[in-house]
Amino acid sequence: MTIPRPDITASVPLLEPPGWALAERALFDLLDHAWRRFARDFTGPDGRLTYRDTLTSRDGADDFYEVFFNWPQLYLLGGADDLLAESGRHWEGVTAQLTELGMLTGEYERGYDWFHQGESLLLLYFLTMADPARWAGRAVRFAELYVDPAHGNYDPVRRIIRRPHNGSDPDRAGLFDGTHYPWLDREAGSYGFPLDWLVPDGAPEPDRARDPRLAGEMTARMGAGDTAVNLAAAGLVLNAWILTGDPRYRDWIEQYVGAWRERAAANGGIVPDNVGPDGTVGSLLDGRWYGGHYGWSWPHGWYSVGSAAAVAALAAGAVAGDDGYLDLLRPALDAMIENGNVMAFTESDSSLPSKWCPQLAEAIAVPTMLVPFRHSDRGWFDYNPMLAAIPMALWHHSNNPDDRRRLDELRKAAGYDWRTVRSFRSKEEAGHEEPWFTFLAGDNPDFPEKILAAAQAQVRHRLARMRVYHGADVAEADIHLWQQCNPVVTEALVQLTWGGPQVIYNGGLQQARIRYYDAVRRRPGLPASVAALVSSIDPAATVVDLVNLDPEQDRTMTVQAGAFAEHAIEAVRYTACPDRSWIGGLYDYGHREPTVIEQHVQVGGPWLTLRLPASTRIRLTLTLALRTRNPSYATPFDEDLPGSR
Repeated sequence: MTIPRPDITASVPLLEPPGWALAERALFDLLDHAWRRFARDFTGPDGRLTYRDTLTSRDGADDFYEVFFNWPQLYLLGGADDLLAESGRHWEGVTAQLTELGMLTGEYERGYDWFHQGESLLLLYFLTMADPARWAGRAVRFAELYVDPAHGNYDPVRRIIRRPHNGSDPDRAGLFDGTHYPWLDREAGSYGFPLDWLVPDGAPEPDRARDPRLAGEMTARMGAGDTAVNLAAAGLVLNAWILTGDPRYRDWIEQYVGAWRERAAANGGIVPDNVGPDGTVGSLLDGRWYGGHYGWSWPHGWYSVGSAAAVAALAAGAVAGDDGYLDLLRPALDAMIENGNVMAFTESDSSLPSKWCPQLAEAIAVPTMLVPFRHSDRGWFDYNPMLAAIPMALWHHSNNPDDRRRLDELRKAAGYDWRTVRSFRSKEEAGHEEPWFTFLAGDNPDFPEKILAAAQAQVRHRLARMRVYHGADVAEADIHLWQQCNPVVTEALVQLTWGGPQVIYNGGLQQARIRYYDAVRRRPGLPASVAALVSSIDPAATVVDLVNLDPEQDRTMTVQAGAFAEHAIEAVRYTACPDRSWIGGLYDYGHREPTVIEQHVQVGGPWLTLRLPASTRIRLTLTLALRTRNPSYATPFDEDLPGSR
């Protein structure tokens, strides 16, 4: 179908490049150097990681894929042309490597929890987004493992995924191989034990192999039936639906996520974390709605449950066009806030100091609102700052005033300044949602320069780590080293150029107000020398500044509404310079201030063409209709284009 696409040419001269634009392009240049260094120093000829050890448990496959998860994301943002092929080479090399290590069957995880599977799949999701023709076959084949009941993962009658460890091997049962769950002393010290009521407080500590919390009782009570983190499988099926439009995938998401939505409603709004093989919440846990594998009680609580529920709620909202699915999240968020306490993080019982100490820095000693991440027979516990990523993703999707109000109230309750930008890189390559929110609120004008400086610092820190650990003989216990050395950082670029939050790390798909394509190279991402800054994500007035820093070369690009062209641009206002009088006359030694006016164009589709002559800038103010189109991997260069809902 023919979709209108207006053609706009920038005419305002770029005389003094803004600091954010120079810093943004400098970050792209540094990242291009950094990923090449990592590939050279830590990977082999076929793209696999340099590793000679074995893997002795079911854990570990995610750590190999996670290293590269944001490399194709960087390509989508505007990274080097050859980064896409390099990212694919690493996926294939790591997949071959993990197959040899016994972790995969048919290129897919044999059977493990979705907290980790979701992490593994981010690389595939971004590869699919960047090159759907190449990756569609695998993406659909993997989704079928869950949509088609013949593979043994899904029970369509009870609307459950049959077991916590699921994947391509239907014979992989329970939660461990051997006599007991491989739970280390340091992990027990941080997170405690599952099924903690089975060993009363003060009782002698059982030997691991005979500990009912980690052996027979764990298998019987936690090793079968559905668990809340399986909700992240909705991201895998959503990816297949975006690729194909096949209603089977839409129906599966609505049925599976809908079942969990019903269970949450029956539990006072809070999503439970376990469903027995009979389809009943708590049937293996003496009626408890908590206590499931990677659930509310153990090991991480909201850190794992919240991410999976967010992936599922956003997926169901996308396919059904029904934001009621977001209530899979809202009551739990509000319950945690209602049970929050004001205290310094140093006084809390948090199980995640390794996450929060770098993120809070000096603010760990400042009294602030902390919320409980976990719940067990003893009530709510494990107090931490609210994970801003989830309420931020919720508001970004819904544009609901109540979701925005929740963020405002969290900011007011914080004892530290949300505007502060600290230089850290979490495992999720996220965590700067709070200062980004204040920038979008118009209260943090220096945020772009500060977040780009923080990103530069983290790349340089990773490059230094790479120099120290280059050539290290990585053992199984050290496989997180690669993630800690991965020098690719994308959070700042996602926020500033796409106007979106960083992807939900445990299996989400990207959110964005706008994306870009290079119209000359016919590929996704900002063209060379072009910088972008989204300063408002209000659908009624989404504002983006674009500049072409090149003094000689013109650029032509396409601006897209939404990560998957799911939004429509109804109209655009843009800045223009009506004449060239600012250049001055023959005997003028300076320039005059250019006259800038605003022009208006109706659009009516997901794309517009933008021409940026050398040394020009433009501000676009877009009026967007959110999610009026089916999400699609179609590009503005495709002839067969999807239409509106």
